[in-house]
Amino acid sequence: MDTIEYTSQQKNRIRLAVSLFYFSQGLAFSSWASRIPTIKQSLGISEGQLGTLLLLMPIGQLCTMALSGRLVAKYGSRKVLRIVVLIYPAILCCIGLAQNFYQLAAALFFFGVIGNMCNISVNTQGVEVEKVYGKSIMSSFHGAWSIAGFTGALIGLLMMNLNINTFYHFLIIYGLIVLNWFINNQYILSSVTVKQTEKKSLFSKPESTLIQLGVIGFLSMATEGAMFDWSGVYFQDIVKAPENLVVVGYASFMVMMATGRFIGDYFISKYGKQRIMQVSGLLMSSGLLISVFFPNFFICVIAFMMVGLGVACNVPTVYSVAGKSTKVNAGVALATVSSVSFLGFLMGPPLIGYIAELFDLRYSYAVFACFGLIMIVMVGRMKVFK
Repeated sequence: MDTIEYTSQQKNRIRLAVSLFYFSQGLAFSSWASRIPTIKQSLGISEGQLGTLLLLMPIGQLCTMALSGRLVAKYGSRKVLRIVVLIYPAILCCIGLAQNFYQLAAALFFFGVIGNMCNISVNTQGVEVEKVYGKSIMSSFHGAWSIAGFTGALIGLLMMNLNINTFYHFLIIYGLIVLNWFINNQYILSSVTVKQTEKKSLFSKPESTLIQLGVIGFLSMATEGAMFDWSGVYFQDIVKAPENLVVVGYASFMVMMATGRFIGDYFISKYGKQRIMQVSGLLMSSGLLISVFFPNFFICVIAFMMVGLGVACNVPTVYSVAGKSTKVNAGVALATVSSVSFLGFLMGPPLIGYIAELFDLRYSYAVFACFGLIMIVMVGRMKVFK
């Protein structure tokens, strides 16, 4: 265990550095997401082909789930993070250079692979910084990721309005991330807890607790991904909002999600993880159901704010619990939990689309409302949240 005693100033500097590494990862991912329409159009990719391409990222994650955790366990999150955080935006630039479907497919596969390694190593750092502070601060780190989502979308919009091509846009993002690396890499924690466990196969069966935590994360991130990709469509097709106000649904969700992440640590410390997670599940379900039964503009704005607040603290809390409450190394635990969780983020939006195609978009949201209820039950039964 890390036995170094840090001053308050040192703790704050470490926390800022780790937050900015979370920000860097979120900036790279959101920059790609902001230019999907541009890339689709420039390469002449159909909707079906795009769906296939988007699945390559989670496939890349799954292929390296075990490897990512073992690398962090063996070499420490600091060493892994310092390398992969530079490779991640480099692959982003490769996405911008892709000239055809197959080149883009390869780039997205490796974007998923390295993204998974970034995710494991930076969240392991988050767990270690929590140990230094001796209190819950994980939600604020994910708040930095949320702010990066806003920032990446705004930069993407600016680049499109300035007619700057995708490669040069991504090259600018690469430069910003490299600058952050030079300023902050020496402040991330170098001492990482490595639990000595019996030697296991790379693909050994994970603990049941980790699978359950991953499922809870999946339910939350599936809802989060669905809101990212479908909130604008919902306001357009179901709420019938004016064209210039369609974005309000997405914005209301994002604002409350980011806000919830920055205030979540206070409420977790005061009321406990289990209670906050159950309230979060209730907010998720209630918000979605309200939007289904009352598709009024102002009511849906409030409903989407409820959903944003509901998903805010779930994944940070699940990661925090996984890194501290299991018998395996934090990196291995987070590899399992975050990989399963992030599949929800990537697979939730297509699932919404399939249900909407068969029935209606309101039915899709009604189905996803059940996720919060399932989460409430699972959290209540798991001892690690008590």
